[in-house]
Amino acid sequence: AGIIMAGQRILVYGGKGALGSSLVDSFKTRGYWVLSVGENEKADAFISVPKDCSTVLEQEQYLLKKVSEKLGEGNQLHAILCVAGGWAGGNAANEAMVKNADLMFRQSLWSSLIASRLAALHLAPNGLLQFTGAAGALSGSPGMIGYGMAKAAVHQLTASLAAEKSGLASGVTVLALLPTTLDTPMNRKWMPKADHSSWTPLSWIADLLHSYLADPTTRPVSGSLLKLETVAGESTIVPSKM
Repeated sequence: AGIIMAGQRILVYGGKGALGSSLVDSFKTRGYWVLSVGENEKADAFISVPKDCSTVLEQEQYLLKKVSEKLGEGNQLHAILCVAGGWAGGNAANEAMVKNADLMFRQSLWSSLIASRLAALHLAPNGLLQFTGAAGALSGSPGMIGYGMAKAAVHQLTASLAAEKSGLASGVTVLALLPTTLDTPMNRKWMPKADHSSWTPLSWIADLLHSYLADPTTRPVSGSLLKLETVAGESTIVPSKM
């Protein structure tokens, strides 16, 4: 890792998933050094969290150690893109509601919390810290209670880290992207008859994040919740409020 001086270094947290894989590919193609949390052979380096790291504290300890090792002495990250997550539903009458909520907290909240710690330790001044929220969590989400709770907490975390004295380096921009539906192979498999022209392409998100990284003047104000809206194949950003 220490050899690449010119290239910028980014960490993709969730580099095994559909969006994460797309980001790894896109940034690698553009000449970035990419570290993935989550198995990804295309990244310059990846870290797989062992199955026996079953608490958030164990995962934190493991990842803080491994990221430091992979980054190497004196190297900082220019972006941390936290795209780990998943979806599970359930209202209060659903017997799997609490179980699914627990899974959502593990997938969305643990990853976001640990990414915040990594940012405090390794993210360079004027760096970019991106989380993944959800448009559906801006209001009540009765059919997916745990998911809505987890994503609302990510929105709150974004606001906290963007505020003064949050523990991050100077000039860091903290953003959350709030997708509605992403155009992933899994979503196409489960919803083959849906209107795919209203789904946000992964490549569009990669291009957006690259523009924020390459030209900081294009970034929205730190703490922004950016709803991704796609209509008839055209994607736009709609700044939103908690």
